[in-house]
Amino acid sequence: MTDTPSIEAAPIKRHVRWHIAVFLAPAFIVYSAIMVLPLIETLRLSFYNLVDGVPTFVGFGNYQVMFGDQRWAHDFWNALRNNLIFFAIHMCVQNPIGIALAALLSTPKLRFVAFYRTAIFLPTLLSFVIVGFIWKLILSPIWGVAPWLLSLVGAKSLFAPWLGQSGPALIAVSLISNWQYIGIPMMLIYAALLSIPEEVIEAAECDGITGWSQFWKIKLPLILPAIGIISILTFVGNFNAFDLVYTIQGALAGPDMSTDILGTFLYRTFFGFQLQLGDRSMGATIATVMFLIILAGVSFYLFAIQRRMRRYQF
Repeated sequence: MTDTPSIEAAPIKRHVRWHIAVFLAPAFIVYSAIMVLPLIETLRLSFYNLVDGVPTFVGFGNYQVMFGDQRWAHDFWNALRNNLIFFAIHMCVQNPIGIALAALLSTPKLRFVAFYRTAIFLPTLLSFVIVGFIWKLILSPIWGVAPWLLSLVGAKSLFAPWLGQSGPALIAVSLISNWQYIGIPMMLIYAALLSIPEEVIEAAECDGITGWSQFWKIKLPLILPAIGIISILTFVGNFNAFDLVYTIQGALAGPDMSTDILGTFLYRTFFGFQLQLGDRSMGATIATVMFLIILAGVSFYLFAIQRRMRRYQF
């Protein structure tokens, strides 16, 4: 009995998918040129300072000045505190109202949904310059619309120059920002509510769960990932905020710098409002600290909150 010759399997040829790299290359190049390279240069610049007019490596010297010098530390912690208040107002006002509006718009029997959705989202499309100018017109104590409207109903005594007072100025600017961007959480939550399977809603209705009870018990747990995304987008957006505050309050950020946030503090430092040598280096230092704060917040969301939400769902 002769042994049959063994047939060796032919090696499998793996095709190199060069077309993937070709399609990704333009986006990678543009993203690197606009985002990655400036970020690396900012990090590098934060370790340098001008010594006798020559850029010199100082290590963590700029960070020691920012946290150790009394004036720099005061301005930084004031801006960080205001930024946290700015973020808290958005989380407690903008996002809950956006979720409530999305829940109302998702009501099946509601008429003119498209009109309401467009009207609420419209301020988001406006330029921050236009929004700032409009609200300065409304809230001006001299020629503003708000005191005139309140005088028509006999409540002009309730009006106050909120943008010119150190206490209410930050709250007023935060609420203006909420008015402009409330359409973003509303649309994201609205899309998440529409993506809920009809079978789940029908099963809840068969069990007698309807109305707001259905929203709290059925819909809300299913849209928690969307709420988490909105929260982290709000965090990143608020700690990058600059334009609206600058448009309304200017580079000095209102009375006694009461509306000074990290974005305006960075702008005022980098472009010479601090009147100190090495403003570019200190500006890069502030930008690096802002990046680390945002990175810490995003990392906490990804590795702590999102994991718990996945466990909750599955």
